[in-house]
Amino acid sequence: MELGGFIAYLVSLAIMASIYAVFCLGLNIQWGYTGLFNIGIAGFFCVGAYTSAMLTTPKPTGIYAQYVHQIFGLNLPFVVGLLGAAAVCGIIGFLIGIPTLKLREDYLAIATLGIAETFRLIFNNEHWLANGPRGLMGLPQPLQGIVSAKHYNYIYLIVVVIIMLFIYLLIERAIRSPWGRVLRAIREDEISASMSGKDIFHFKMQSLIFGSMVMGVGGALYAHYTKSISPDVFTPLYGTFIIWVMLMAGGSGNNKG
Repeated sequence: MELGGFIAYLVSLAIMASIYAVFCLGLNIQWGYTGLFNIGIAGFFCVGAYTSAMLTTPKPTGIYAQYVHQIFGLNLPFVVGLLGAAAVCGIIGFLIGIPTLKLREDYLAIATLGIAETFRLIFNNEHWLANGPRGLMGLPQPLQGIVSAKHYNYIYLIVVVIIMLFIYLLIERAIRSPWGRVLRAIREDEISASMSGKDIFHFKMQSLIFGSMVMGVGGALYAHYTKSISPDVFTPLYGTFIIWVMLMAGGSGNNKG
C-alpha cells in the first residue's frame, strides 16, 4: 500500500472513531452517569442521520423525482442539520421517557430497543418518507468547496474532532456541576437520592434527553461523512452494540475513555 493510501485510510478510520466517540459520550451520560439502560442507540443514530439529510438536501425535482421519494428537502446549511438532528432526537427521548422512566430500568431497555427497530423498519418500508431501502444519496458536506475531493477528509476530520471536543467539554462541565452530582447519586442509590429531596424522574428525563441529543449529532455527522444513508446501516450490531463495547472498553462513567 502506498504511503498516501495508508494515510487516507488512517484519516478515514479517525473520522469514524471520532463519530462513534460522540455516540459513546451520549451513552455515557445516560448509562455511565445516570444508570439508564439504553439499548436502542441505533434508533437515535437513524433519526439523527435522516433528519439532517432531509434538512440539508433539496427536494428531488424533474426526472430525478420519479426515482427518489423524499417527504421534504429544505436545502439548509450543515449546522442547521446538526441542530435539527439534536432537537428531533431530544424530543424522541422525551417521549420515550414519559412512560418508562418511572418503571424499572429493563422497561426502558425494551422500549428503546423496540423503538429503534421500529424507526429502521419505517424508513425501510415507507418509500414516500425517505426513498425506502434505497435511502438518500448526495448529502452535502461542510466546507466542501475549500479543498479538492481527494483531500476533503482531512477537513472533515477537523470538523468532527472540533464538534467531539466541544461536546466532551460541555459534558465534563455539566458532570462536575451540582446537576452532574445528582446524576451520579441516582446511579449509585436512587432511593437515597430521592430521600434527599431530588426529583428522580426530572433528572432522569434530563439525562435521557441530553444523551439522545448527542446521539442525534453523531448520526448527522455520520450521514454527511458517507454522503449516503440507507436503513440497513442502522442495525443493532453497528448502531448499538459496537457503541456499548466501546463504552465498556473505555470505562463506564469515564468520558476520557
